[in-house]
Amino acid sequence: MTGQITAGQFHEADGVEDWRSLYHLVSAYFKTGSFAKGIALVDEIGRLADETEQRHLNVDLRNAGVTVSLGLRNIALARRISAAARDLDISADPAAVQLINVTLDALVGTEVLPFWRAVLGYRQIGEDYLFDPSRRGPGFGLQRMDTARPQRNRMHLDVAVPHDQAQARIAAALAAGGRLVSDAHAPMWWVLADAEGNEACVATWLGRG
Repeated sequence: MTGQITAGQFHEADGVEDWRSLYHLVSAYFKTGSFAKGIALVDEIGRLADETEQRHLNVDLRNAGVTVSLGLRNIALARRISAAARDLDISADPAAVQLINVTLDALVGTEVLPFWRAVLGYRQIGEDYLFDPSRRGPGFGLQRMDTARPQRNRMHLDVAVPHDQAQARIAAALAAGGRLVSDAHAPMWWVLADAEGNEACVATWLGRG
């Protein structure tokens, strides 16, 4: 199954326990502990993924580990990558993945998005979202406002975390001096704020399909 199935369908499948849905992606983090083991895993992934699958595959190699993200929720490929990691005696840490978006509240998004596309050097998806073509920076999205809200900042972070890590992340933020602004849309997202009212959302795939 290689189409863009729902996050729920992906997580119902067997053999994808290493992976977590983060908005449109599924990601896994493999603890290699060295570049040598990481390179071995990346080399194996290159052999496992065919040309079509590689178009939707991103790999981030670091000394401590390898993060693998699939733009399509490809159950078969996820299973093959996890099996390759096990064969190399590399374990996964599902709690170590996340996806960050910067979100700007805008009254007239069509007028401001071209500026952000140009200044960031990003590319556009749809009418309200920009992405880094090199996959190095966070996503950038617009959130439509009906009226201006001068009492608060108009830019915030959206932090997508594994669904089974959301409560721990929220608890850590509250313990660090934050406060819960709203859980009206939970478990899709919770709105948190720091002591000065600057907001961030903790988001999961739950409730999105």
